[in-house]
Amino acid sequence: MTPADYDFIRKVLKERSGYVLLPDKQYLIDSRLNPLARELGCASLMELVQKMRAPGATALLDRVTETMTINESFFFRDKIPFDRFKDTILPAVMEARANTRRLRIWCSACSTGQEPYSLAMILRSMKEKLAGWNIEILATDISRDVLERAKAGIYTQFEVQRGLPIQMLMQFFEQVGEQWRISEEIRRMVQFRHLNLIDRFSLLGTFDVVFCRNVLIYFDHATKTDVLERIAQQLAPEGYLVLGAAETVVGLSESFKPHMDKRGVYVRTGGVSPKPALAAVSPLPAAAAKAVV
Repeated sequence: MTPADYDFIRKVLKERSGYVLLPDKQYLIDSRLNPLARELGCASLMELVQKMRAPGATALLDRVTETMTINESFFFRDKIPFDRFKDTILPAVMEARANTRRLRIWCSACSTGQEPYSLAMILRSMKEKLAGWNIEILATDISRDVLERAKAGIYTQFEVQRGLPIQMLMQFFEQVGEQWRISEEIRRMVQFRHLNLIDRFSLLGTFDVVFCRNVLIYFDHATKTDVLERIAQQLAPEGYLVLGAAETVVGLSESFKPHMDKRGVYVRTGGVSPKPALAAVSPLPAAAAKAVV
């Protein structure tokens, strides 16, 4: 691949997803786009780039962008954020929502679904405390391919061994051949939807908890700020934002502040300034996933 082709792909990713591919990451192009090139009958990455440059290649550009932005995920990744969700965030939100008994959670870069399903399993394990609560978990991602995998809820032996407690595997999964399918009960608790974070998402409504983990690290400073400001507009005043271990709001947004000594957890500071975005998404359908636990 020529330097010009590499720079072209970097430009496509930045414009279509906000993803900033550093100059020394060509190995990611090779590992992720070579299989796609073969699938599309291209003899090389250079031929794939030629097709991408052709007029009317919008669908191909979307496919390349989605392929390049697929990120790794596994159940209860990093553990600490899920402990804080259960021990700190959930009790506070339950107190704040005692009258309405409604809880809305958004996993904003859900990949193949392990994060929202991990939250759903935590909530289901607390069914006595949450009896009668109306719970919505919205999980979004830029890649339609991983969303289809997430909806199916089928995982390999390797995937269920990464972070998933054996008790939850036995309680919430069934074995299907050499793979494992998460129970219909848990799948019904999560609604999956295609969403690009650089587009407007104001019509999604207000959330009590937003997980936006391990995605801001791929954006430049301006895009991080824009996404954080728009998330702040969707977060309830008493709500919580959870970021990845390598992410922060410091120097990016004044709409959030760290939650005391809970690293990676943030709360609203107050006023939020409206921020423009490229396009709007349609509102959630009336049949959005809801679970009365």
